[in-house]
Amino acid sequence: MKTARPRLGVSSCLLGRKVRYDGQHKRDAFLVDVLGDFVEWVPVCPELEVGMAVPREPIRLVGAASSPRLVAERSGEDHTAAMRRFAETRVAELAGLDLAGFVTKKDSPSCGMERVRVYPAAGGAPRRDGVGAFARVLLERLPLLPVEEEGRLNDPALRESFVERIFAFTRWKAAVAAGMRRRELVAFHTAHKLALLAHSPAAYRRLGALVAGQAKASGAAVVEAYGRGFMDALRVPATRGRHVNVLQHMLGYFRDALEKDDRKELEDVVHDYARGLVPLVVPQTLIRHHVRRQGVAYLAGQTYLDPDPKELMLRNRV
Repeated sequence: MKTARPRLGVSSCLLGRKVRYDGQHKRDAFLVDVLGDFVEWVPVCPELEVGMAVPREPIRLVGAASSPRLVAERSGEDHTAAMRRFAETRVAELAGLDLAGFVTKKDSPSCGMERVRVYPAAGGAPRRDGVGAFARVLLERLPLLPVEEEGRLNDPALRESFVERIFAFTRWKAAVAAGMRRRELVAFHTAHKLALLAHSPAAYRRLGALVAGQAKASGAAVVEAYGRGFMDALRVPATRGRHVNVLQHMLGYFRDALEKDDRKELEDVVHDYARGLVPLVVPQTLIRHHVRRQGVAYLAGQTYLDPDPKELMLRNRV
Protein backbone atom coordinates (compact mmCIF):
# COMPACT_ATOMS: atom_id res chain seq x y z
CA MET A 1 0.00 0.00 0.00
CA LYS A 2 1.57 3.28 -1.11
CA THR A 3 1.61 6.17 1.34
CA ALA A 4 2.80 9.75 1.44
CA ARG A 5 6.34 10.27 2.64
CA PRO A 6 6.05 10.47 6.46
CA ARG A 7 7.45 13.44 8.34
CA LEU A 8 9.44 12.49 11.46
CA GLY A 9 10.86 14.57 14.26
CA VAL A 10 14.40 13.70 15.30
CA SER A 11 17.03 14.84 17.76
CA SER A 12 19.30 16.99 15.57
CA CYS A 13 22.54 15.37 16.72
CA LEU A 14 21.39 12.04 15.25
CA LEU A 15 21.49 13.57 11.77
CA GLY A 16 25.11 14.56 12.22
CA ARG A 17 24.58 18.14 13.38
CA LYS A 18 27.18 19.33 15.87
CA VAL A 19 24.80 20.61 18.52
CA ARG A 20 25.75 18.54 21.57
CA TYR A 21 27.15 20.02 24.76
CA ASP A 22 30.69 19.08 23.66
CA GLY A 23 30.26 20.50 20.17
CA GLN A 24 30.02 17.03 18.61
CA HIS A 25 27.26 14.95 17.03
CA LYS A 26 25.87 11.41 17.31
CA ARG A 27 25.15 10.67 13.66
CA ASP A 28 23.10 7.49 13.27
CA ALA A 29 23.80 5.62 10.03
CA PHE A 30 20.46 3.81 9.88
CA LEU A 31 18.45 7.00 10.33
CA VAL A 32 20.48 9.05 7.86
CA ASP A 33 21.54 6.53 5.21
CA VAL A 34 18.64 4.06 5.24
CA LEU A 35 15.40 5.38 6.74
CA GLY A 36 16.21 8.90 5.54
CA ASP A 37 15.43 7.89 1.95
CA PHE A 38 11.79 7.22 2.90
CA VAL A 39 10.94 9.98 5.39
CA GLU A 40 11.23 13.73 5.79
CA TRP A 41 13.19 14.71 8.90
CA VAL A 42 12.24 17.60 11.20
CA PRO A 43 15.36 18.21 13.36
CA VAL A 44 14.91 19.39 16.95
CA CYS A 45 17.58 20.20 19.54
CA PRO A 46 15.78 21.36 22.69
CA GLU A 47 18.95 22.50 24.46
CA LEU A 48 20.17 24.59 21.54
CA GLU A 49 16.72 25.94 20.72
CA VAL A 50 16.01 26.95 24.31
CA GLY A 51 19.08 29.21 24.17
CA MET A 52 22.02 27.14 25.40
CA ALA A 53 25.33 27.58 23.60
CA VAL A 54 27.50 25.08 21.72
CA PRO A 55 29.64 23.92 23.42
CA ARG A 56 27.94 24.30 26.80
CA GLU A 57 28.00 23.13 30.37
CA PRO A 58 26.44 19.65 30.63
CA ILE A 59 23.01 19.43 32.23
CA ARG A 60 21.37 16.67 34.25
CA LEU A 61 18.07 15.67 35.81
CA VAL A 62 18.02 16.09 39.59
CA GLY A 63 15.42 15.13 42.20
CA ALA A 64 12.36 12.87 42.02
CA ALA A 65 11.87 10.89 38.80
CA SER A 66 8.26 12.13 38.53
CA SER A 67 9.23 15.81 38.58
CA PRO A 68 13.00 16.26 38.30
CA ARG A 69 14.76 19.59 37.86
CA LEU A 70 16.94 20.23 34.81
CA VAL A 71 20.14 21.81 36.11
CA ALA A 72 23.68 22.53 34.94
CA GLU A 73 26.21 20.09 36.40
CA ARG A 74 28.76 22.60 37.71
CA SER A 75 27.03 25.95 38.15
CA GLY A 76 23.68 24.54 39.26
CA GLU A 77 21.79 26.89 36.92
CA ASP A 78 18.18 25.72 36.74
CA HIS A 79 16.75 25.34 33.24
CA THR A 80 13.55 23.55 34.28
CA ALA A 81 11.01 26.33 33.73
CA ALA A 82 12.61 27.57 30.52
CA MET A 83 12.68 24.06 29.03
CA ARG A 84 9.07 23.40 29.99
CA ARG A 85 7.92 26.64 28.32
CA PHE A 86 9.97 25.87 25.23
CA ALA A 87 8.77 22.26 25.06
CA GLU A 88 5.09 23.21 25.27
CA THR A 89 5.49 25.70 22.42
CA ARG A 90 7.72 23.49 20.27
CA VAL A 91 5.53 20.40 20.63
CA ALA A 92 2.48 22.46 19.63
CA GLU A 93 4.39 23.54 16.52
CA LEU A 94 5.35 19.94 15.77
CA ALA A 95 1.73 18.85 16.13
CA GLY A 96 0.89 21.28 13.34
CA LEU A 97 3.50 19.66 11.08
CA ASP A 98 1.55 16.39 10.96
CA LEU A 99 4.38 14.23 12.31
CA ALA A 100 4.20 10.47 11.91
CA GLY A 101 6.89 9.69 14.47
CA PHE A 102 9.87 10.95 16.45
CA VAL A 103 13.33 9.52 17.16
CA THR A 104 14.99 10.78 20.33
CA LYS A 105 18.55 10.60 21.68
CA LYS A 106 18.89 7.96 24.37
CA ASP A 107 20.20 8.98 27.81
CA SER A 108 19.73 12.69 27.06
CA PRO A 109 18.37 14.76 30.00
CA SER A 110 16.26 16.64 27.47
CA CYS A 111 15.43 14.01 24.81
CA GLY A 112 15.75 10.59 26.49
CA MET A 113 12.52 8.57 26.34
CA GLU A 114 13.24 6.24 29.25
CA ARG A 115 15.88 5.14 31.76
CA VAL A 116 17.53 8.57 31.83
CA ARG A 117 19.86 9.17 34.78
CA VAL A 118 18.24 11.13 37.62
CA TYR A 119 20.60 12.33 40.35
CA PRO A 120 19.50 12.63 43.99
CA ALA A 121 19.27 16.24 45.14
CA ALA A 122 21.47 15.43 48.14
CA GLY A 123 24.12 13.76 45.98
CA GLY A 124 24.96 10.14 45.38
CA ALA A 125 24.59 7.62 42.59
CA PRO A 126 21.97 8.32 39.91
CA ARG A 127 18.89 6.20 39.29
CA ARG A 128 17.92 5.02 35.80
CA ASP A 129 14.23 5.93 35.97
CA GLY A 130 13.92 9.34 34.32
CA VAL A 131 12.42 10.82 31.15
CA GLY A 132 14.04 13.74 29.36
CA ALA A 133 12.48 17.15 30.01
CA PHE A 134 11.49 17.72 26.37
CA ALA A 135 10.56 14.08 25.72
CA ARG A 136 8.18 14.14 28.69
CA VAL A 137 6.11 16.93 27.11
CA LEU A 138 6.27 15.28 23.68
CA LEU A 139 4.90 12.01 25.07
CA GLU A 140 2.22 13.78 27.11
CA ARG A 141 0.93 16.04 24.35
CA LEU A 142 1.13 13.60 21.41
CA PRO A 143 0.17 10.24 22.93
CA LEU A 144 -0.57 8.49 19.61
CA LEU A 145 2.74 9.51 18.03
CA PRO A 146 5.23 6.64 17.56
CA VAL A 147 8.32 7.66 19.56
CA GLU A 148 11.51 5.63 19.90
CA GLU A 149 15.12 6.12 20.99
CA GLU A 150 17.91 5.60 18.49
CA GLY A 151 19.67 3.15 20.81
CA ARG A 152 16.67 0.82 20.93
CA LEU A 153 16.52 0.84 17.13
CA ASN A 154 19.64 -1.33 17.11
CA ASP A 155 17.31 -4.18 18.09
CA PRO A 156 15.89 -5.61 14.80
CA ALA A 157 12.48 -6.38 16.32
CA LEU A 158 12.11 -2.92 17.88
CA ARG A 159 13.31 -1.29 14.66
CA GLU A 160 10.79 -3.24 12.56
CA SER A 161 7.98 -2.47 15.01
CA PHE A 162 8.74 1.27 15.12
CA VAL A 163 8.86 1.66 11.34
CA GLU A 164 5.66 -0.36 10.99
CA ARG A 165 3.97 2.04 13.44
CA ILE A 166 5.22 5.06 11.48
CA PHE A 167 3.61 3.92 8.26
CA ALA A 168 0.46 2.65 10.00
CA PHE A 169 0.00 6.03 11.70
CA THR A 170 0.53 7.74 8.34
CA ARG A 171 -2.22 5.61 6.79
CA TRP A 172 -4.54 6.28 9.72
CA LYS A 173 -4.11 10.05 9.55
CA ALA A 174 -4.60 10.04 5.76
CA ALA A 175 -7.78 7.99 6.14
CA VAL A 176 -9.16 10.36 8.78
CA ALA A 177 -8.28 13.40 6.68
CA ALA A 178 -10.12 11.90 3.69
CA GLY A 179 -13.28 11.41 5.75
CA MET A 180 -13.96 8.54 8.12
CA ARG A 181 -17.54 7.36 7.86
CA ARG A 182 -18.70 3.86 8.74
CA ARG A 183 -17.73 2.37 5.39
CA GLU A 184 -14.23 3.87 5.51
CA LEU A 185 -13.63 2.71 9.08
CA VAL A 186 -14.73 -0.82 8.19
CA ALA A 187 -12.38 -0.81 5.20
CA PHE A 188 -9.46 0.49 7.26
CA HIS A 189 -10.02 -2.10 9.97
CA THR A 190 -10.37 -4.89 7.42
CA ALA A 191 -7.02 -3.98 5.80
CA HIS A 192 -5.25 -4.07 9.16
CA LYS A 193 -6.86 -7.14 10.71
CA LEU A 194 -3.87 -9.45 10.36
CA ALA A 195 -1.40 -6.79 11.48
CA LEU A 196 -3.48 -6.23 14.62
CA LEU A 197 -3.71 -9.97 15.21
CA ALA A 198 0.09 -10.27 15.09
CA HIS A 199 0.46 -7.59 17.76
CA SER A 200 -2.50 -8.03 20.08
CA PRO A 201 -5.36 -10.52 19.62
CA ALA A 202 -7.18 -8.82 22.51
CA ALA A 203 -7.01 -5.42 20.80
CA TYR A 204 -8.01 -7.05 17.51
CA ARG A 205 -11.21 -8.27 19.16
CA ARG A 206 -11.92 -4.97 20.93
CA LEU A 207 -11.47 -2.91 17.77
CA GLY A 208 -13.57 -5.36 15.78
CA ALA A 209 -16.38 -5.00 18.30
CA LEU A 210 -16.03 -1.22 18.19
CA VAL A 211 -16.37 -1.18 14.40
CA ALA A 212 -19.24 -3.69 14.37
CA GLY A 213 -21.19 -1.80 17.02
CA GLN A 214 -21.01 1.67 15.51
CA ALA A 215 -24.01 3.48 14.08
CA LYS A 216 -24.46 3.98 10.35
CA ALA A 217 -22.81 7.40 10.53
CA SER A 218 -19.54 6.96 12.37
CA GLY A 219 -19.20 9.61 15.05
CA ALA A 220 -16.05 11.47 16.01
CA ALA A 221 -15.92 9.64 19.34
CA VAL A 222 -15.82 6.24 17.62
CA VAL A 223 -13.10 7.37 15.23
CA GLU A 224 -11.04 8.81 18.08
CA ALA A 225 -11.46 5.65 20.15
CA TYR A 226 -10.48 3.46 17.21
CA GLY A 227 -7.36 5.52 16.43
CA ARG A 228 -6.23 5.38 20.04
CA GLY A 229 -6.87 1.64 20.28
CA PHE A 230 -5.21 1.01 16.91
CA MET A 231 -1.96 2.74 17.82
CA ASP A 232 -1.95 1.23 21.32
CA ALA A 233 -2.31 -2.24 19.77
CA LEU A 234 0.68 -1.73 17.49
CA ARG A 235 2.83 -0.78 20.49
CA VAL A 236 2.42 -4.34 21.77
CA PRO A 237 5.39 -6.35 20.44
CA ALA A 238 4.51 -8.82 17.71
CA THR A 239 5.92 -12.18 18.79
CA ARG A 240 7.09 -15.11 16.69
CA GLY A 241 4.19 -17.17 18.03
CA ARG A 242 1.59 -14.60 16.99
CA HIS A 243 3.22 -14.24 13.58
CA VAL A 244 2.96 -18.03 13.20
CA ASN A 245 -0.74 -17.88 14.09
CA VAL A 246 -1.30 -15.22 11.43
CA LEU A 247 0.66 -17.16 8.81
CA GLN A 248 -1.29 -20.33 9.56
CA HIS A 249 -4.52 -18.36 9.29
CA MET A 250 -3.42 -17.19 5.83
CA LEU A 251 -2.64 -20.76 4.78
CA GLY A 252 -6.33 -21.53 5.16
CA TYR A 253 -7.07 -19.37 2.12
CA PHE A 254 -5.04 -21.74 -0.05
CA ARG A 255 -6.37 -25.05 1.27
CA ASP A 256 -8.37 -25.82 -1.86
CA ALA A 257 -6.55 -23.55 -4.30
CA LEU A 258 -3.05 -25.06 -4.36
CA GLU A 259 -1.67 -28.34 -5.53
CA LYS A 260 -0.48 -30.69 -2.81
CA ASP A 261 3.22 -29.93 -3.33
CA ASP A 262 2.72 -26.16 -3.28
CA ARG A 263 0.60 -26.40 -0.16
CA LYS A 264 3.25 -28.58 1.52
CA GLU A 265 5.97 -26.08 0.61
CA LEU A 266 3.99 -23.26 2.24
CA GLU A 267 3.37 -25.29 5.38
CA ASP A 268 7.04 -26.24 5.61
CA VAL A 269 8.31 -22.68 5.31
CA VAL A 270 5.90 -21.50 8.02
CA HIS A 271 7.15 -24.35 10.20
CA ASP A 272 10.75 -23.30 9.51
CA TYR A 273 9.91 -19.76 10.61
CA ALA A 274 8.26 -21.10 13.76
CA ARG A 275 11.51 -22.92 14.58
CA GLY A 276 13.59 -19.80 13.95
CA LEU A 277 15.33 -21.26 10.91
CA VAL A 278 14.28 -18.50 8.48
CA PRO A 279 13.24 -14.85 8.93
CA LEU A 280 9.67 -13.65 8.59
CA VAL A 281 10.24 -12.33 5.08
CA VAL A 282 10.60 -15.89 3.73
CA PRO A 283 7.06 -17.19 4.42
CA GLN A 284 5.59 -13.77 3.66
CA THR A 285 7.29 -13.65 0.25
CA LEU A 286 6.00 -17.10 -0.68
CA ILE A 287 2.51 -16.22 0.49
CA ARG A 288 2.58 -13.00 -1.54
CA HIS A 289 3.56 -15.06 -4.57
CA HIS A 290 0.53 -17.34 -4.20
CA VAL A 291 -1.76 -14.40 -3.38
CA ARG A 292 -0.89 -12.90 -6.76
CA ARG A 293 -1.18 -16.19 -8.62
CA GLN A 294 -4.50 -17.17 -7.05
CA GLY A 295 -5.96 -13.64 -6.89
CA VAL A 296 -6.87 -13.81 -3.18
CA ALA A 297 -8.33 -10.30 -2.82
CA TYR A 298 -8.68 -10.31 0.97
CA LEU A 299 -5.03 -11.21 1.54
CA ALA A 300 -3.86 -8.86 -1.22
CA GLY A 301 -5.43 -6.00 0.72
CA GLN A 302 -3.74 -6.84 4.04
CA THR A 303 -1.08 -4.36 5.18
CA TYR A 304 0.50 -7.24 7.09
CA LEU A 305 2.11 -8.38 3.85
CA ASP A 306 3.32 -4.89 2.91
CA PRO A 307 3.64 -2.77 6.07
CA ASP A 308 6.49 -0.49 4.95
CA PRO A 309 8.95 0.00 2.03
CA LYS A 310 10.43 -3.35 1.09
CA GLU A 311 13.80 -1.67 0.45
CA LEU A 312 14.23 -1.30 4.22
CA MET A 313 14.30 -5.13 4.49
CA LEU A 314 13.18 -4.97 8.11
CA ARG A 315 11.50 -8.37 8.13
CA ASN A 316 14.65 -9.97 6.79
CA ARG A 317 15.96 -9.82 10.36
CA VAL A 318 13.01 -10.87 12.53
